[in-house]
Amino acid sequence: MSRSTALVLTADLSLGLSRRLMTVTTAVLMLMAGQLVVASCTPEPAPYAARTTIVR
Repeated sequence: MSRSTALVLTADLSLGLSRRLMTVTTAVLMLMAGQLVVASCTPEPAPYAARTTIVR
C-alpha cells in the first residue's frame, strides 16, 4: 500500500467518524434543549386526591 493510499483511507475513516460524532452530538444537544424547555414550564397542580391523606 502506498503512502497516498494510506492517507486517503485515513481521511475517509476520519470523515466517517466525524459524521457519526456530529450525529451523536446533535442528538445530545437536542435532548438537552428539550430538557431546558420542559424544566422552564410551570408544573401542573396536583389533583386533589393526590394531596389528601387516606384515613382508614
